[in-house]
Amino acid sequence: MPVYTVHAPAATDASVVATDRFTFVRDGFHIWAALLGPLWLAWHRLWLALIGWIVAVAAIEVAMARLGTGRGAMFFADVLIALLMGFEAASLQRWTLSRRNWRQLDIVVADDEEAAERRFFDRWTAKQRGLSNDQSAVDRGGPPPTRDVAGQPFSKPPSTPQSEIIGLFPQPGALP
Repeated sequence: MPVYTVHAPAATDASVVATDRFTFVRDGFHIWAALLGPLWLAWHRLWLALIGWIVAVAAIEVAMARLGTGRGAMFFADVLIALLMGFEAASLQRWTLSRRNWRQLDIVVADDEEAAERRFFDRWTAKQRGLSNDQSAVDRGGPPPTRDVAGQPFSKPPSTPQSEIIGLFPQPGALP
């Protein structure tokens, strides 16, 4: 199943008003990025990545031409660059979003983008409703609250351990 990362602009507070601007980026191989690298980069408005791709390909082509490599080696280098572009296309999208101060909200696993949106918004709206119910005052890590009621042994708080040692030996340096 494909994995999607969900991104939102940092300028907003990720409220219900800004949900139309959320972006889902699919992780994995992008066939169109591999076949039509510069067009795919321009279509997704990844301008710095496009400039970097043009400079890198031109430098590799010029270096290989000056070294006198054959057409087969140049074709092989172009295929490797295309494969690299296909595999790293999602990373370039995420890099551009983070450079534009977008933040990653979640990671969703789904069959397609529509299912990913449905899963994300189900979780996200449940979390938004949970924020309205203020549970921040509840201490979930401490022992349960007790009342020291005279004559009831169950209500006495647990005693603190006498030594700091935890393990098989009750006293430091003692052997069994």
